[in-house]
Amino acid sequence: MRHHGFVLAPVFFVVLGALFLGSVALIGLDVLSFAYVRVGVPAAWLFGVLVASLLGSFFNVPVWHLETPGDPYDEGIVRVFGVQYLIRRPVAPQRTVVAVNVGGALVPTALSVYLVVHDHIELVALGATVIVALVVHVVARPVRGLGIAVPTLVPAVLAALTALVITSRDVAAVAYVAGSIGVLVGADLTNMTKTRSLGAGMVSIGGAGTFDGIFVTGILAVLLAAL
Repeated sequence: MRHHGFVLAPVFFVVLGALFLGSVALIGLDVLSFAYVRVGVPAAWLFGVLVASLLGSFFNVPVWHLETPGDPYDEGIVRVFGVQYLIRRPVAPQRTVVAVNVGGALVPTALSVYLVVHDHIELVALGATVIVALVVHVVARPVRGLGIAVPTLVPAVLAALTALVITSRDVAAVAYVAGSIGVLVGADLTNMTKTRSLGAGMVSIGGAGTFDGIFVTGILAVLLAAL
């Protein structure tokens, strides 16, 4: 009996762990669903928005490329008839592909445009977004080999507080727009000139270091504003 118990124990813990992770995933989906419903996403769109936001983070759409500055020549030594010569050989310029992340840029932007037009919150959303973008631009950090990284909690709290202060209606929608677009503009777009020196093969707008900032900030801002 001890032998069987010892064999079944790992299986039991694997099943228990799977159930726990499944429960956490379901709770997470419930939270996301609540946030999207709170912000004003039509019920018919809910599943599509969830799938597009989560799975879309794995897809990047290339839009253009940048040539990375550097020494256009590489020094080398060649030997001819026993004599060494120092030569300078031309080097092909390195290119950085600039792409747009589906889940971190396209989906939040499309949803934000819908909310602004549907709820008629053009001015308050613009004001809140400018505030968040300015702060995010200050705290965002370029990371060599990655892109632009931004903290998550700071813009989320700022977007929620800004929305609560500047408006008393459609607070959740304003918080989502300010949190999502504010991070997208303040982190990626206003730092685009710095991407040339990061040495990354691809820089994704709304991806990598800013996906969590954009996606999570938008959701957290809505949840905080709903408290």
